[in-house]
Amino acid sequence: MQNKLTSTKLIIITALFLTLFDNISFFKNLINVYPVTFENIFFLISIAIVLCSLIVFLFTLVSSKYTTKPILILIVFISAFTNYFMNTYSVIIDDSMIQNAMNTDMKESLDLFSFELILYAFFLGLVPSYLIYKADIHYGTFKEELVKKTKTIVFSLAIISILIFAFSKFYTSFFREHKPLRLYTNPTFYIYSSYRYVETILNSGPIVVKQIGLDAKVQKKTSKKRVVVLVIGEAARANKFSLNGYERETNPLLKQEDIINLSQVSSCGTSTAVSVPCMLSIFDRKDYSYQKELETENIMDVLSHADVDVLWRDNNSNWKELVEKGLYQNYKIKENNTIYDIEARDEGMLVGLDKYIASKDKDIFIVLHQMGNHGPAYYKRYPEKFKKFTPVCQTNQLEECSKESIGNAYDNAILYTDYFLSKVINLLKEQKDLETAMIYMGDHGESLGENGLYLHGLPYFMAPTDQTHVASLMWFSQNFAQVKDIEKIKQNANKKYSQDNLFHTILGIMDIRTNIYDKEKDITNNEQ
Repeated sequence: MQNKLTSTKLIIITALFLTLFDNISFFKNLINVYPVTFENIFFLISIAIVLCSLIVFLFTLVSSKYTTKPILILIVFISAFTNYFMNTYSVIIDDSMIQNAMNTDMKESLDLFSFELILYAFFLGLVPSYLIYKADIHYGTFKEELVKKTKTIVFSLAIISILIFAFSKFYTSFFREHKPLRLYTNPTFYIYSSYRYVETILNSGPIVVKQIGLDAKVQKKTSKKRVVVLVIGEAARANKFSLNGYERETNPLLKQEDIINLSQVSSCGTSTAVSVPCMLSIFDRKDYSYQKELETENIMDVLSHADVDVLWRDNNSNWKELVEKGLYQNYKIKENNTIYDIEARDEGMLVGLDKYIASKDKDIFIVLHQMGNHGPAYYKRYPEKFKKFTPVCQTNQLEECSKESIGNAYDNAILYTDYFLSKVINLLKEQKDLETAMIYMGDHGESLGENGLYLHGLPYFMAPTDQTHVASLMWFSQNFAQVKDIEKIKQNANKKYSQDNLFHTILGIMDIRTNIYDKEKDITNNEQ
């Protein structure tokens, strides 16, 4: 019996394993702030002990004869995946990232699959999980286990307190001046983030949706049918558009069109799960929350109140819940998307759209949600003929590629977006008797290796502008120009805007009047 493990020893061993092997990203970022010098070395050692003690404390709180092994196995396995994504893409697993993961379908998830991920899962997940499962644990009586738990909890808290007091000068700066460092701790931060995500879901309770814009009415000056297309881009950062001064020609077709390029637009979030519902909501970024979005109608509902025909075609994640009063069509599947090679292409969303427009008598608002530049497999996001910039990173393992090849693949995908948007414009031009317009707005930006960061999803307060400065533009037909002062809009094109403006801009373009319309936020408001 003396050779058998106790649950306390198993918890301590697991905590040591997690601290040493699953916190590479945390210690890498920590050392960038506190370099390994004689002055810092003991603090660095102390913070590893504090983290380990905190993990022991948390595990001990929930340990029992029937919960210890399942919880340890679950945490070890999840931590292996978290470790991989944090090390590979420098992402942070906060509640918005968890929400984003919940909205990601299987095909998108497969883009993140790699051989290195298998190695992480096997050596840092499966192997230690198996050893935990096979461990022969000795459990005492209820009283003995309670005493052991109490001692472990007190001892863990004592170590944490003593070390923080002993290195108070360092911990003061760590907690006050370098708060982002804590976001990299594994598994403590994703456990906290999971709690916040679940709390948000549970606290939403029975959803009672507040109706807005019930007084909405179309008040056009003409009798012509109006068709407005909103293209929601994916991971389209503004500084990769040649329209915004990028040295490469990534917008050869759009530059030939009479477009209004909005050069200074910032996103509501750094992930699709936040930005897409936020940009369509009445709330500004600072006021927006997941719960408010669930409980309040969005722009699609207001348009429906005004008797506008609403259509959403999606080649990205499933956003059907945003279109409850309109028509939702999934264009990621071959049954709907006829332009499909290695994956469904964005231009497939345009097939048959002219017939749909012709079949409606009312004004029409159409959303086309692109696959765009969805990472990390940028090389999959465009047909072969758009492979202009080479060499191209041909893997989702971005750390194995040069920044040049990653940038080339990303730029090729932007080139395809340029082509797609030009096709949207040409389709609208063909509607010669109608008033037609297109709005394009990226949902968020993307990091491509700058400062060791990849993809997107960092908390907004610490996200680089590459993740928050999005490409955005507008196009209006000649018929539309007869009722809108396009030149005035062009004069304001370089003003600082954000996705907060989109809700009211859509109302303005559709000439919908309602008491919730704020003309000061309407980009097309000629009185600006």
